[in-house]
Amino acid sequence: MGAIYLIRHGQASFDKADYDELSERGVEQARVLGAALRARAPQVDATFMGTLRRHRQTAEACLQAYGEAATPQVLPGLDEYDHHEIVVRFQPRYANRELMLADLAESDNPRRAFQAMFTQAVARWVSGKHDGDYSESWPAFRARCLQALDTIIEALPASGTALVFTSGGPISAVAQTLLGVPDADAFRINWLLVNCGVTKVIYGSRGKHLSTLNEHGHFEGERQDLITYR
Repeated sequence: MGAIYLIRHGQASFDKADYDELSERGVEQARVLGAALRARAPQVDATFMGTLRRHRQTAEACLQAYGEAATPQVLPGLDEYDHHEIVVRFQPRYANRELMLADLAESDNPRRAFQAMFTQAVARWVSGKHDGDYSESWPAFRARCLQALDTIIEALPASGTALVFTSGGPISAVAQTLLGVPDADAFRINWLLVNCGVTKVIYGSRGKHLSTLNEHGHFEGERQDLITYR
């Protein structure tokens, strides 16, 4: 059996002008994960990452700590869905990001307020009732994530190992499919994914199977301060 380790990127910059940038904590998460992976997966046949900056930064910090010098292959199918478009289709006035941040700032907990609003926006996207509103519908997004997984498997030997740096959306789409979770519940997986958590997919002659989901034992105990979700 082969093994593919799907790694969610480190903590990004939620409250900054550019979300697609790891925070200092995000870089540290990637380093701690890299050191932990040395014992779990001492032999890696290939590494992959999406095109986003947070994917690359996570890969660089993780692989440096792991001791792997190779540059990951870039696979656009590993990219996250368009958060901005999903929010704007749900609430058109939030095409103005400053307006959205101002509204959130009026709440007692801006992060919690954003999560509540974003949960509704994602539910609209996944519902299948408004697919024509989006440049990439939920079924199209899921299909290209699954295609990316197949591309990775095709590039590996029969019992190969790959480290894959991606986002919560693709990991959720893969897990949902392999577990047979209904579309309406798919993002219950996403909301629980930890930054630099690991989801393991095994593959072989009997197909693909989800072995573990959202592992983050490398942050528990003394490093629990590194457990974040966005």
